[in-house]
Amino acid sequence: MTARVTTVAFAGIETIPVDVQVQMASGLPAFTVVGLPDKAVSEARERVRSALSAMGLALPPKRITINLAPADLLKEGSHFDLPIALGILVEMDVIGHDDIERFLVLGELGLDGSITKVGGVLPAAMEAGMQECGIICPNANGAEALWAGDLEILAPISLVALINHFKGTQILPRPIRRDTDEFNDFHGDLRDIKGQESAKRALEIAAAGGHNLLMSGPPGSGKSMLAARLPGILPDLDARQALETTVIHSVSGMLPEGGLIRTRPFRQPHHSASMPALVGGGHRVKPGEISLAHNGVLFLDELPEFQRNVLDALRQPLETGQVSVARANAHVTYPARVQLVAAMNPCRCGYLGDNELACTRAPRCGEEYQARLSGPLLDRFDIQIEVPAVKPEDLDLPAKGETSQAVRERVFLARELQMLRYKNENISTNALADGEVLQEAAALDTEGRGLLQDAARQMKLSARGYHRILRVARTIADLSGSAAVKRGHIAEALNYRQMVYRR
Repeated sequence: MTARVTTVAFAGIETIPVDVQVQMASGLPAFTVVGLPDKAVSEARERVRSALSAMGLALPPKRITINLAPADLLKEGSHFDLPIALGILVEMDVIGHDDIERFLVLGELGLDGSITKVGGVLPAAMEAGMQECGIICPNANGAEALWAGDLEILAPISLVALINHFKGTQILPRPIRRDTDEFNDFHGDLRDIKGQESAKRALEIAAAGGHNLLMSGPPGSGKSMLAARLPGILPDLDARQALETTVIHSVSGMLPEGGLIRTRPFRQPHHSASMPALVGGGHRVKPGEISLAHNGVLFLDELPEFQRNVLDALRQPLETGQVSVARANAHVTYPARVQLVAAMNPCRCGYLGDNELACTRAPRCGEEYQARLSGPLLDRFDIQIEVPAVKPEDLDLPAKGETSQAVRERVFLARELQMLRYKNENISTNALADGEVLQEAAALDTEGRGLLQDAARQMKLSARGYHRILRVARTIADLSGSAAVKRGHIAEALNYRQMVYRR
C-alpha cells in the first residue's frame, strides 16, 4: 500500500497541489526522493530520519521511495519535510491514513522533532479552503492560516504533539488570531518637517492620487524625511488589498508571525540592490522589492546611484502593475502595483546652483549625474519637484505645520471620491485611470484645454506625460472638492513637470 499526503508547491503566489506518495518495499535499505526535488527537498531525508529518531522511532530496514507528483514539476523548499514524515508514519502504522487524508500539510522539521516556521502558509491555507479540507502547519504559522477563512487548522509545535492529537491523548487547540495593530510601523509626523510647504503640498497630492513622486534637492533638505512620512498620510489597505499584500509576504517568508498586513508597505532598498533583489528572481524566483511594496510605497533614495539597467527594469512593472520573471525552468508573475517615490541630489556633490558650495566641475557634473536616468523612466514620475535647502531661520521656528492626521483626512476624502468615480472600472485611484475613463473623469473646459495644449507643445510632452498631467490635475481638483478640472488645476499640475522640461 502507498501512503498519500497532500501538500503544495509554489509558482509565484500561485499554489500547485502536490501528491506526496510514500512506499516501503522489500529490498536493500534505502531512502530515495524522486519527482524533481531541489537540494532542500533532498535533504529532507536526514531531517526526517533525525526527527523520528528523537521520538524513539527508527526507519524500518526497507527500500523507502518518496514520489512527489506531478513528477515533472520542480519541487523547492523545506516545507515538504512534514508531509514526507507523515507519509512514513502512516506506512509504519503509527498513525492512520484516515487521520491525514482530509488535510493539506506543510512544515519544516528540526532534528529534535520540532516543526519550524515556513513561508507560504496563507496561500496554502487558501488552497485548502478551495479543496474543502483542513491544513496542518507549524505552530508559528497557525495564526496566519486563520486569515484564509473557516477551515480546520492543526498547528502543532512538534511531531510528537501532532501524533498525540491523532491518538486522542493531547488535543491541539485552535490557533488564536493576533492583533494586527502591533505590526504597524511608525513613520513620523509631517509636523516634524520645518519649512518645505510646497514639497508637503506635492506629497499630499501624490498620496491622494497614488502618483509617482520624484524629489530633487541638495543634501539635508528633507527629501528622505518627506518620503518616510508618506505612509502616515495614506489610507489603510482595504480587505482585498490586505490579503494580496499578505500573500506576497507570506510566500517570501517575511510575514510577521500571525499578521495580516493592513498598513501600506514601505520598502526602501539600498542603491547597491541588484536586479533580482529589486524586480524579483534568483534561483527560487523570489519576489523583489517592487512586489514586496505591492499596494504600498517603493522609495528609492539616491536614485542616480542605482545601476541604470536595474532602474530601467522598473519601467514595465510601473505601467502594468505586475512583474514577470522568465527563466529556462520557470516563468513566474508577481503583482507589483506600487507608488514609486524617489529622491536625488542635483549632482554628485549635491550643491549644483550654489556658487559657494558647488564643485569646480559645475554645471557639467550635474548634466553627467542626471544623465544616468533615462528619459522614459523620468517620464513615469507624475510629480517632479525641487526641494530647496531649508533656511536657518526656519530651523529655529517651533513646529507649527499641519499634522499627518490632518493631511490624512483630506487624502482619505479624495480617495473616497475616486473610489466612487471608478467603482465600475476595477481601479481605485486617479493614477490608474487611462483611456476613455481618464478622458471622462478629467474632462476640461475650454480654458483648461487651451492651457494644456499650449504647454504640451512648448514642453514637448509625450503622450504619457500629457495623460499624467491630466491625472494629477484630477487629483488636485478632488482635494479642492471640485467636480470639474479647471484651468487652475492644470496650471498647478504643469508646475510639477518642470524637471523633465528643463532636462
